[in-house]
Amino acid sequence: MRRVLAHHVLVFSDAIFSELKTRLWKPKFDRYLSLETRSALLHDFNAAAYWVKIPPELAAQTFSRDPDDHMFVHAALASGAPFLISGDLDLLAPASQFKKHRALGIFAPATALDMLPGGA
Repeated sequence: MRRVLAHHVLVFSDAIFSELKTRLWKPKFDRYLSLETRSALLHDFNAAAYWVKIPPELAAQTFSRDPDDHMFVHAALASGAPFLISGDLDLLAPASQFKKHRALGIFAPATALDMLPGGA
């Protein structure tokens, strides 16, 4: 994460941050991260992120067969980001509805790491 943040910025909308909070507090993470660490991560992500409001005309657009994916594309487009890093197969699929209509690059995490200065 440090390497990524040294070169790029996290982008959050209210919907994305709410989703992160909901997921991060799930018991399945108990074995990996203490409650204190999760709280610190949320605090640090909140402080370090570039926050965007999603314009209504953008919020009405769909980009994937999975409606839960739209918020990530909305935030990337609203921020003017050149790319989106995602492990979601619906967004990464070459024939995705999103890729047919936009120039925003969508890359898997491993590919994005390879793109950073110094490689993987």
